This record gives sequence, structure tokens and C-alpha cells, in this order.
Amino acid sequence: MAVSDKSGGFDGVKTDILLESGTNELEIMEFTIAGNVFGINVAKVTEIMKYSKVNPMPNSHPNIEGVFKPRTNIITVIDLPGYMGLPPSENDERDMFIITNFNKMSAAFHVHTVEGIHRITWTDIEKPDNTIYGGQEGLATGIAKITDKLITIVDFEKIIYDISPLTGIQMEEISALGPRERSARPIVMAEDSALLKKMILEALQEAGYTNITSFTNGQDAWDHIQELSNQYDTIKDFAEHVSLLITDIEMPKMDGHRLLKLCREHKILKGLPVLIFSSLIDEAMFDKGERLGATAQLSKPEIGNLVATIDKFILK
Repeated sequence: MAVSDKSGGFDGVKTDILLESGTNELEIMEFTIAGNVFGINVAKVTEIMKYSKVNPMPNSHPNIEGVFKPRTNIITVIDLPGYMGLPPSENDERDMFIITNFNKMSAAFHVHTVEGIHRITWTDIEKPDNTIYGGQEGLATGIAKITDKLITIVDFEKIIYDISPLTGIQMEEISALGPRERSARPIVMAEDSALLKKMILEALQEAGYTNITSFTNGQDAWDHIQELSNQYDTIKDFAEHVSLLITDIEMPKMDGHRLLKLCREHKILKGLPVLIFSSLIDEAMFDKGERLGATAQLSKPEIGNLVATIDKFILK
């Protein structure tokens, strides 16, 4: 992977990993801020560019540096060192922009260095201890040990939400659905972000779904539903205990695509409705989910669409 001469961008950031299905692998881009090592899922990254001065935006959030227009689109730049409470670099001419796209929006994150890309499995990533890493207020979604170092996987969705709450789950979307029935039909959810899990659970309960069992990774969700499925001979009987599965894609231990693949290969769980609710739903990821047999795929933070889709299976 090389740096282009003109723009400073990395060519081929999205590699052939997107062509694979259910392998439980990912690629982590390692970057540093003030000597601290962090990581981001390459699936979120569209380009890497050398740092350049940006146009400030009056009255914006203090961690928004401004905007710039590298090509055809104007992109907001987030001061990641400032957001994290870390010092700026001594020579910003060596700094970098990590340009991302998730939740159907683009942003550039100002970092100090980009060190490279590591291909690992989700089993290599451990969920951080909530007591140490701040629980819902923390920024770490996982810790990956790669060779001789620990890389903290950063919750970029939370950063965007903290800076612009309107980009997050909006309860008004539930209210717009009108009067709701209450349902105790059992739903299983796998979501690793403490903040998003809390918000999604609150929204689903507001929508009338009161029987939700949640897990912070795909492995625990799989262990739960597989163990239950061993007690039944048909999906109809099993549905009395799990009617529907909602899963994120990015999760420690086992990602949502691997979880989906295991379900579709199981004699009972192959008939279980599986909804993918993720910030990574672009054309490539949608195709991957379709090949694996996803019942539906919805982009965060569109909670109204998620509830409407659940309704089709639970309230029918």
C-alpha cells in the first residue's frame, strides 16, 4: 500500500477482505496520537491524506478544526488529540487525516501518524473492562494485541455522537410511528458499544419490545442461541424463545457476519430472522450481508427503520 504523490492518500485502503464472507477477520489501521497507539477498522476508512490547514467554522464544537475540500466534497475535520485530551504534535507537517465514512456520513480525523494495517481476527480483540475504560463514557470498544503492543480500538461513532448528538439514535423516530402494541416476543441483540446498546434498548422498549436479551459480542450471542436451539427440533418451537436476532457487524470475539454465517449453516437457526444494524452498511457490505443470507440490513442510526422492520416479523 503506497502513498500517492499528489494527494498523500493511501491507495487500496479497502482491500480484498471485503470480498470474503463470514471469516471473522478484519483489518485494523494503526495510528498514533502523542505516542499512544490506537486503531480503526479499515472498513470505516476511505482514504489517508497528509495534514493540511483547514478553514475554521465559527461557533462550531471546540473539537471541530474546520472543513476542507480535497476533491468534490466538503469534509469536516475533527481534532482527535483535542477530543481525547492529548497534546498536539510538535510538528504538524507530519500529521495525517484519516478520512472515514460510516453512518452514511464522511469525516476526517486529525491524527499524528499512521503506522500501517494489521489483518487479524475478531477473536484477537478483547472487550475492555468497563470499570477501567469508562463504560458508556469510554472510547475503547476493544483492545487488540498485535505482536508486542496493545492497540486500543476507538469508538468513532461515539466521538461523532458527542460532537453532534443529532447523528445518533433519535427517539422522535419512534414517536413518529404512532400508537404501538406491546410485545413480549423474545429478541436477542448483539451490540458492542455500551452507549449505542443503551440507546437502542431504550428505543426498542419505547417501541413496545420488552423482552430483549443483549450481548456485547457475537460469540456470546451465538453461544446463547445455539444452546437454546439444541432443545428444539423446529424453528417454530425455537421461535418461542428467540423470535429474531439483531446484530452489529463490528464486535470483539465474533463479528456479525460470522454470527450470521453460523446461523445459516445451522439446521434450526437457518430459519431465524437476522437483522444487521450497523454503521458500515455501504454497497460492498450490503452485498456481503446478502450473500450470507441476512434477512434485512439497516444503517445506524435509523432506529425508526429498524423498528418498522422488526414489526414485520414480530407483529405479523
